[in-house]
Amino acid sequence: MKLGVICDGISRNLPHAVDVMDEFDLDYAELQFVGETEVGDHSPAEIRDIDQLLRDRGKPVSCLSRHIFAGMDAQNRPGDALHTRHMDALKRVIEMAHIVGSPLVRIMTQRKEQILWGKNGAEKWNVAHGAWDSMAPMIAPAVDLARAEGLTLVVETGNGTMVNSNYTARRLIDELDARDALKVLWDPGNNCWCHERAFPEGYAEVKDGYLGHIHIKDVLVDTPRATLEVRRMGDGQLGPLFGDIAEALRTDGYDGVVSFESVYHPGNGDFEAGFRECIGEFKRLFG
Repeated sequence: MKLGVICDGISRNLPHAVDVMDEFDLDYAELQFVGETEVGDHSPAEIRDIDQLLRDRGKPVSCLSRHIFAGMDAQNRPGDALHTRHMDALKRVIEMAHIVGSPLVRIMTQRKEQILWGKNGAEKWNVAHGAWDSMAPMIAPAVDLARAEGLTLVVETGNGTMVNSNYTARRLIDELDARDALKVLWDPGNNCWCHERAFPEGYAEVKDGYLGHIHIKDVLVDTPRATLEVRRMGDGQLGPLFGDIAEALRTDGYDGVVSFESVYHPGNGDFEAGFRECIGEFKRLFG
């Protein structure tokens, strides 16, 4: 499979991150922050330098991952001030994607409401009425823009976002009739928070034409105690499932990139050290 890394999980110093990628034979660079700047906010000269570096070092860009639409809520509406700021940022990221050759741009969704649908009384007393229905109209202009620009958006399954499972990601894509321009960025570690089992249930939701990109990390969630622990690769609750996920991706001919998300540190705040502890197991499983 095509293996890569979210570069700033190693270091926001992109040349150093690329050196480490070379050390471990990782090919695909996913960009989120380069230096202290999020993608979409770099100057034209900085983008040219980023592009030149990655092309010179033979590192295709898999995805540009800005936090588009993150922080919005059900009170926002298409065209309001916050939505307009996010759309303007998306336009800048798409401009950068054309320059660096990224086929994908990541978007997020608005803040999570816990209960979106219900029955036998819950539909009256417990559902956050209108929350889900408010989302598709805000995402639709982004999908239209992606179609016009000839690239694909990927919506990430996030911890605290409205789309926090493969089920909700697929449902959004279907409601927008957007399988041509919007795919799922599956982060099974994030999906643990809502207790969607990654395999086989989570994978089954997206395997038939919905899956566009993957983030891999291992975690242990304790939802009642509102606690998330990032674990060394293989030592978390996804450890027993990674092998099955990797085999299914191979069997079904997944042709996207599997991006390692280096958000683990061994207790000392050193994320590069955490990367070095995890990358061997990642490559053993998905390589």
